[in-house]
Amino acid sequence: MMSVLIAYASKHGSTEGIAERIGETLTAAGQEAVVRSVKAVDDLSGYDAFVIGSAAYIGSWLKEATEFVRRNQAILASKPVWLFSSGPVGTSTKDAQGRDVVAAAEPKEFVEFKEAIKPRGTRVFFGAVDPSALGFSERIVRRMPAVRALLPEGDFRDWKAIEAWAQSIAQELAPVPATGG
Repeated sequence: MMSVLIAYASKHGSTEGIAERIGETLTAAGQEAVVRSVKAVDDLSGYDAFVIGSAAYIGSWLKEATEFVRRNQAILASKPVWLFSSGPVGTSTKDAQGRDVVAAAEPKEFVEFKEAIKPRGTRVFFGAVDPSALGFSERIVRRMPAVRALLPEGDFRDWKAIEAWAQSIAQELAPVPATGG
């Protein structure tokens, strides 16, 4: 059994929910999963692997998630790591120009992190917009019709895709049975 830290940065709770589901899936698959906000993690010793995620806004991870990876780069580069992001919302996988919405939503930090810590995998998941969780300035901006069209209200997280990705991580972490011979 591997000890896996699922560390996340979430602004309104959508990314936290994804992290919790990943943790539940890894636990059900026989891994020891601990889910924590990046703000609540001081010590990475004792963990065998890491899944790190953040909400993305305007193409970037939240500052605390980016700083967490940079601050812990040495240990993360020496262990199995997976990265995820949540951000795009809506039901369409293509934008008006026909581009893949999820691929276009990959945060810019992934380029740096792929080089620095060499994650085994990265994923971008659809997020959620709950107007009651938005701050004052966000509610003002959402009144603009163009913004509402780009950021529709609702929960667009694909739980089956999230669970399947977590299952693939669990399979990679599972010990390889010894062959007799």
